[in-house]
Amino acid sequence: MRITVLGAGMVGRAIALDLANLHEVVSLDQSVEALQKLASGNPSIRTQQANLQDYSSYREWLHETDLVVSAVPGFMGYKTLETVIRCGKPVVDISFFPEDALTLDQLAKEKQVTAIVDCGVAPGLSNLALGYCDARMQVENFHCMVGGLPKERVWPFEYKAPFSPIDVLEEYSRPARYVEQGRIVTRPALSDPELIDFPGIGTLESFNTDGLRSILYTMRHIPNMKEKTLRYPGHIRLIEALIKSGFFDTTERMVNGQRIRPIDATASILFDQWKLDDNDEEFTVMKIEVSGTENGKDKKFVFDIYDERDKASGISSMSRTTGYTCTAGVQLIQNGLFAEKGVYPPELVGRKEGCFDFIRQYLHERAVQIKITEY
Repeated sequence: MRITVLGAGMVGRAIALDLANLHEVVSLDQSVEALQKLASGNPSIRTQQANLQDYSSYREWLHETDLVVSAVPGFMGYKTLETVIRCGKPVVDISFFPEDALTLDQLAKEKQVTAIVDCGVAPGLSNLALGYCDARMQVENFHCMVGGLPKERVWPFEYKAPFSPIDVLEEYSRPARYVEQGRIVTRPALSDPELIDFPGIGTLESFNTDGLRSILYTMRHIPNMKEKTLRYPGHIRLIEALIKSGFFDTTERMVNGQRIRPIDATASILFDQWKLDDNDEEFTVMKIEVSGTENGKDKKFVFDIYDERDKASGISSMSRTTGYTCTAGVQLIQNGLFAEKGVYPPELVGRKEGCFDFIRQYLHERAVQIKITEY
């Protein structure tokens, strides 16, 4: 199968390298440096420099492609997904865009396209786990905590971004929605901080982010659902100081005769501050708790994931857990395990018999372990 991967950043590179073991892969990105780095990892991958916001060129780029993976930054994710669907190509998408992907469901059905969206780690793997449980029990509570962090805590942020900093800033500024007693509650991002102890890691700080996304609408029958992001303690205060000082503002300002958005300047500065180097030791941690009843009896699933950088390949844990969940989604489509036409978030994929087990085994083969405990 010929697969085109849109975006050759840290996660896009991991996706392309993994898929190249099984498929013919073409990678498109505007960055020559990113494409060269990818090609050095596997010369069989065809690379092409391209402005991925030139949507009029997609039909030409994708003409001979069997399937597309979208790994573009969130601000261009929705338009990219829409364009790929209009081209009639099945797609697996990991871009973290603010728009509702389900608004493209009818278009995908008309084009007879299978589109799996939000197919990363969180959203993504967390949704798949919820769907897996929802098919087996009456779920009453879903709680997910997730974060990717450097092992070495370097002041002031004690953080490294495994993907585009602008997407991280979006996560910190987008209002967070969760479900409580069957009602959607909206709170500011970074709100409701809690200190949580993780064995072998230590104390981390959790806070609200808008990670539920499609689950808010596809799992309306679940009365309590929440996702929180994890960072080292003190990170919230630093980010709140930047927000309060105007560094996240999106209104343009005149600076030395040029109009700029403060958030763009902030992202540019933090790109260097947060850049994850190839030798940086880091980890991804996620805990998912799903509880309710099964045949009238209390039932609880706990999913624990801990992953570190692969020293042999240099691929970061967040790139592995995000990227390999995505490539597992590709294989679901390739193997005919998921062939529904339309836009499908992972929780609906996870409900289908065999899909979560396939993805768990696929990740296991790549040394990404999911520990499942049932109570």
